[in-house]
Amino acid sequence: MSKKFKNATIIEKANVYFDGKVNSRTVQTTEGKMITLGFMQPGEYTFTTDAAELMEVINGSMKIKQASSDIWEDFPSGTAFNVPKNSSFQVQVNTFADYCCSYLED
Repeated sequence: MSKKFKNATIIEKANVYFDGKVNSRTVQTTEGKMITLGFMQPGEYTFTTDAAELMEVINGSMKIKQASSDIWEDFPSGTAFNVPKNSSFQVQVNTFADYCCSYLED
C-alpha cells in the first residue's frame, strides 16, 4: 500500500499529540488535498474530526471504535477505514501503528 506523493509540500513542524505518543507530518498535494502521515506508540487515544477522513494503516495495527458503534474492530497493516465528519473515534494500539490520514471532501 506504499504511495508516493509527487510535487507535494510537507509542513516541517510535527503535529504532536498525547504527550508525544502520536505524531504526524502534514502533506499538501498540488491538487490541494491535505494528508497526514503519522505514527502511534502503544496506548489508547480518542480523536475528533471536523472533516471526513480515510485512515489507512500502513504498518502495525489498530483497534477502532467509531462514535456511532459499541464494537471494536481490528485494522491490521494494509487495511483502511472511513470516519465521518464532525465525529470521533477511539484507537487502541498494542505495538505501534504507522498511518496515512486523507481528509476527504464533502
